[in-house]
Amino acid sequence: MPSIPPDPVVPVPALQDCLPTDNLGEIPTATPWCQRWQNRRHSFRHTSDGGFDPRHFQLEPLAVRKAKEFVLRHHYSGSFPSAKKTFGLYNISDSEPRLSGVAVFGLSVSRAVLERALPGLEPNVASLECSRFVLLDECPANTESWFLARCFDELLASNVRGVVSFADPVPRIANTGELVAVGHIGTIYQASNAAYTGRATARTIKLLPDGTVLNDRAAQKVRKQEQGHEYVEAKLMSLGAPVPRAGCNPALWLREALHAVGARNVRHRGAHRYVFRLGKNQRERDRIALGYPEIKPYPKRPDSCV
Repeated sequence: MPSIPPDPVVPVPALQDCLPTDNLGEIPTATPWCQRWQNRRHSFRHTSDGGFDPRHFQLEPLAVRKAKEFVLRHHYSGSFPSAKKTFGLYNISDSEPRLSGVAVFGLSVSRAVLERALPGLEPNVASLECSRFVLLDECPANTESWFLARCFDELLASNVRGVVSFADPVPRIANTGELVAVGHIGTIYQASNAAYTGRATARTIKLLPDGTVLNDRAAQKVRKQEQGHEYVEAKLMSLGAPVPRAGCNPALWLREALHAVGARNVRHRGAHRYVFRLGKNQRERDRIALGYPEIKPYPKRPDSCV
């Protein structure tokens, strides 16, 4: 009987060339994949697809209004923070420049956040929080490193010496099963050699049925009827909360609204905190004190879904 030839060996691609399929939304820095956004949905770019060419891009200061429109349209959070410095990344490879990315550096919700991370710098003046960093999926791999570095050059020129940024490692899923917020470990900051200083304070968050979070500041706006409370109330009513009655107690209405929409209390272990010290050279950067000890190695995986 003639022998049967063995099946041909099919080569298996190297592990680092395989895009993760578990939809974690962000992957370790050891892999050659870069995250991108378009209409609040993430995608990935591989470094082998074509490198970044700085001749095709340009950084410009951006009006807050235009930055807000871009972030609300593309960033997964669907929200815009308090902004002090906003920068746009323009693709100038065609005749008409296209806005392809936005970075937002703004005021921290609490001065203590910046004071504790960078105790020698005046909060919200010499130190800011990087609160949004969004690149469209048309941007090639490695664009983020160039864009962030140019932002830091502009900040340093305006006497900003430190930047704090947080990465939320908790993926969130809406009641419909849709992945709303991906789990971030701070890949961009790790690739830019930020100092990792651990997690922010653990807390209980109020998770809404659409997978978004009602933070303490938004809740306070409703209770105190501060500027912006209408937006928060409209958001809750869109999820099924009753319309506030004339003369009702705002704090009582908020409690009833959260119960009506089925909001859940979820324990959050704290976001990852990264710190950048800005200076013309390493000596200048080293002179800026860190308020927390630097921790190594960097975190590598997001937390569990909520």
